[in-house]
Amino acid sequence: MQSEGVANPREETFCPVSRRRYVLVSAILASSMGFIDGSVLSIAIPALRADLGASLADAQWVSNSYMLFLGALILIGGAAGDRFGLRRVFGFGIALFTAASIACALSPNAGLLILARAVQGVGAAFMVPGSLAIIAKAYPKEERGKAIGLWAAASSLTTILGPIIGGLVLTVFGDWSWRLVFAINLPLGAVALALLWLRVPADPPAGGRSLDVIGAILASLGLMLIAFGLTGGGDEGTPSVSHILTFAGSGVVIFTGFLFWEARAKGPMLPLRLFANRGFSGANALTLTLYFALSAVSFFLPMTMIAGWGVSPAEVSLAFLPLGVALTLLSSWAGGLADRFGPAPLIAAGAVLVGLAFAGLGFTAPLQNVWGAVLPLVCLMGIGMGLVVSPLSTAVMTSVEDADTGIASGVNNAVARVAALLAVATMGFVAAVAFGRFMGGAGGPGIAFGLVPPAPLDAGAESARQAATDSTFAVIAYINAALCLVSAAIAWTTLETKSGRQAG
Repeated sequence: MQSEGVANPREETFCPVSRRRYVLVSAILASSMGFIDGSVLSIAIPALRADLGASLADAQWVSNSYMLFLGALILIGGAAGDRFGLRRVFGFGIALFTAASIACALSPNAGLLILARAVQGVGAAFMVPGSLAIIAKAYPKEERGKAIGLWAAASSLTTILGPIIGGLVLTVFGDWSWRLVFAINLPLGAVALALLWLRVPADPPAGGRSLDVIGAILASLGLMLIAFGLTGGGDEGTPSVSHILTFAGSGVVIFTGFLFWEARAKGPMLPLRLFANRGFSGANALTLTLYFALSAVSFFLPMTMIAGWGVSPAEVSLAFLPLGVALTLLSSWAGGLADRFGPAPLIAAGAVLVGLAFAGLGFTAPLQNVWGAVLPLVCLMGIGMGLVVSPLSTAVMTSVEDADTGIASGVNNAVARVAALLAVATMGFVAAVAFGRFMGGAGGPGIAFGLVPPAPLDAGAESARQAATDSTFAVIAYINAALCLVSAAIAWTTLETKSGRQAG
């Protein structure tokens, strides 16, 4: 490597100083694609369903097919970067994600969209861990913090502006414009790839590191069968008991086999030894419950507001704006408090606030009041999550040895994705059952939770539909409020608490 690539004689990087900015821009663009898809899709679901004639189960699989492969493969995607070289694997992930995004935008029906989303999830599994890893590998330690800070700031900006722009586009252009949510990835991905391949040198692969392919197959198949068992096929009905027992039960057996394999594999993608640590196990347990709750409410609340209340996507995006703002403003401050008092008090308090916000959303759903009820409760949810996110990362990182921080972070990321997968599948089943019960058999063709009726209903039927929608969402909100309290209890009993005087 030329001397240009050595910023510190004691630490070489694979990337010359003059090329590092291209690494940073490429990583920011790649991350932006994932953030935009994730933050805007829930707002776009009602338009997508209307445009494609998709059922609730279809809508669930549009989310779950992506989360399934991202959650199951993200650990092997991170290992592949070390094994074959970060630039190569990161570029592969971007290319696959971008190509799948175009397939999503052009999908003529729900089935092909679900398939394209699954491929997109595979691409994301190689792209997501590579975006931050390639920055860390390209910059020496004394410059790494600033580079990662710029990446984080750009990610926060994308999280905040993405839903606003997406909601405005959906409101102005109508149902078909959900396709633009995916089409925007073409220019972003093309520029990221061009910078990566034309301006960034290849990094030497570590070599010698095996990939846990068997573990990845078992995890993917097990999670897919569990999700399919809970979600069912593409209609609005609920899966039968025999369907749930057959498919979800088989999934549990296969996932158990995955854990058995991981305990004995030489190079496991999920090192189970880490869970012997009480703090690490607690952090991941509360990640599972809290992110399950957050994903469920974030998926079904926009559907309730748009299809049930008749609120525009632009208004929904504005109502969710405080969540991104609070996370951006509070994360650094909460991280400092976690250093002083330990992560347990911050996470427990934050989870309680999120639970109160969810309970409030359920209680006020019949009011259908965006600005007087939803907006202030989303503010409360944002404050709660702002207290959680940074201390949770601290809890994960400080619960393991320094040599294991990378894999520990990857495991926690995977747990959060799997939580989202299980949330959408499980709460979709709950929504279908609850809506049918609240309608009391009064529904008809095109009358389903989260779907705008194909033709206007008479006043009585419309009133019954809206009441059933509100009550169904309330059930979802109360269940997940309780899960937030469980998360708070796990944090308080398993994570570290410090005395402010000792820490100071």
